[in-house]
Amino acid sequence: MDFNDLQQLVIDYGYLALFIGTYLEGETILVIAGFLAHGGYLQLEWVMLTAFLGTFAGDQTFFYLGRWKGIAFLEKRPLWHSKTDKVFDLLHKHQIPVILGFRFLYGVRNVTPFVIGASKIHPLKFFLLNFLGAGIWAIAVGYLGYTFGQFAESIMGQVKKYEMYILGTLVAIGLALFWRSTHKPETPETPEE
Repeated sequence: MDFNDLQQLVIDYGYLALFIGTYLEGETILVIAGFLAHGGYLQLEWVMLTAFLGTFAGDQTFFYLGRWKGIAFLEKRPLWHSKTDKVFDLLHKHQIPVILGFRFLYGVRNVTPFVIGASKIHPLKFFLLNFLGAGIWAIAVGYLGYTFGQFAESIMGQVKKYEMYILGTLVAIGLALFWRSTHKPETPETPEE
């Protein structure tokens, strides 16, 4: 596969990959899509809209899974326990900011919609705050990727020569972070004396 084939693949399937990526997780693929928008492969406005739709739909789905399956679902996932405890604590203290900004909370982002659903927050309240939070996140992180492209271009001059290396590095970092967040062993808690 040569560069032109890869470029066409990104153009043909970039938005679909972005939707799926933001439905499941988000940050890294959105930064990459923003970077590609700077390179002219994707349109920034469509990148942000696609990311918004993907993350909003995913979080609504996971909210309803948490609502349907409840606490029992969360208790069957021992690797989530420390994260769910943190989210329940944060929700108790700062409900609206947590719902608006959980996408920006590293380490608890994926479990938060389940926890919010299990906490029996009203679906309309979550819908409205999730809608607003998804929009803020899609715009902010999309611009971050776009700005990264501008920064890379200002440093390297002609970024087109190096963009596939940069893209490869971003993808590798993203995959490593995703793997780490899903395979991180929990440290055993020490008993209190």
